Amino acid sequence: MGAVERNGYRFEPEYSVINQKGAIHVYNKGEFLEEIKFTFSGEFPQLEQIEQLIDTYCDQREI
Repeated sequence: MGAVERNGYRFEPEYSVINQKGAIHVYNKGEFLEEIKFTFSGEFPQLEQIEQLIDTYCDQREI
């Protein structure tokens, strides 16, 4: 699962299957801003879950 770019922001997901936890690292112009943590079930997080987290982040910050 690769990075997602939206309105100058870059969202880089990473996850651990063993721990069933993930994070999306948020960057703006190459500068790290914050980490969005999440949990999932199965072998990997679903793309829809990642997209929803990014949409929620952008909506809350009006990006």
